[in-house]
Amino acid sequence: MKTAGIFFIVLFLAGLTFNLGDLVAGEKFEPVFPLGVDKDVFSIPSDNPMTKEKVELGRLLYFDPRLSADGTVSCATCHDPAKGFTDQIPVSKGIKGRLGARNAPTVLNSTFNYFQFWDGRALSLEDQAKGPIENPIEMGNTHEDAVENISKIAAYKPYFKAAYGDWEVTIDRIANAIATFERTVLSGNSAWDRHVQNNDQTALNESAKRGLELFEGKARCTQCHVGFNLTDGLFHNIGVGMSKGNPDLGRYEITKKEEEKGAFKTPILRDLLKTAPYMHDGSVGTLEEVMDFYNKGGESNPWLDQKMQALNLTDQEKGDLVAFMESLEGDWKPEPAPKLPEWYTIESDKSVEEIVNAPS
Repeated sequence: MKTAGIFFIVLFLAGLTFNLGDLVAGEKFEPVFPLGVDKDVFSIPSDNPMTKEKVELGRLLYFDPRLSADGTVSCATCHDPAKGFTDQIPVSKGIKGRLGARNAPTVLNSTFNYFQFWDGRALSLEDQAKGPIENPIEMGNTHEDAVENISKIAAYKPYFKAAYGDWEVTIDRIANAIATFERTVLSGNSAWDRHVQNNDQTALNESAKRGLELFEGKARCTQCHVGFNLTDGLFHNIGVGMSKGNPDLGRYEITKKEEEKGAFKTPILRDLLKTAPYMHDGSVGTLEEVMDFYNKGGESNPWLDQKMQALNLTDQEKGDLVAFMESLEGDWKPEPAPKLPEWYTIESDKSVEEIVNAPS
């Protein structure tokens, strides 16, 4: 108990904050915003303040497959830092190799999304983090069993205490920690950012400069891809997959609004070289194919967005647009997966105090 007491005192001296009556331990975390990322629109929920300890806990949980029913799938399985925080396959694989119906969107800059998921069914990173855990195709677990799995790992106890002031594990604490880690996943300082923000005329090559002019003009890309994240964050039917016999109706399944049939959220355009294939169903493999799709005005269907129209771009113009999109790569580096807390159960001979004091 002496060790636990010292541990608490250290946390207290590091600084404690209180929010809505819930004890939140830890040191305030200040994100580092790369060039081009607008820190003025970065927001943190009042009931989930960012601390260094919560970021570290969230990083561990993000990579931990023990949140899934069979211990094989983590958040990083489908949103792998080494793959642009995606899995680089058309549709994601969950437990037992089960295939989903949609492409894994990147976590990069997802903290700035108005809506999470392709259909916008979650309004925050916290809500988003809970979804895959109980999705039968993804992690295939229940929230109760996921909490039990993590609770049994005594080596997690110090991390929860450091982040929250006590050792209790709940689904909200798990989701809040994962969301806090995801808020640190930022991409910027691309060649485009240096061109726009620093007026660096050497940042873009001539083809990319022509592509930027087309992007903002003839190609009509800024009808939907706007702002520093190059997305309006809204939902549009561009025709992808609508020729199938039973098409994915996207946003309509959430709102039941007729006009939103086949509409999906506008993705960000940063780091496109890392996040292929493209579109909500992963059906478009290259940026060249993306340009061909938009050049013809998408796929006709009764709910096609009025902003979609044939562009009549030449081959050179399409190539210049691809060159511009290639300039959107951030300078971030993927971090390696952390060493996860070992599977010491509460019933084992190793006490929490021994784990806290174990040499690193």
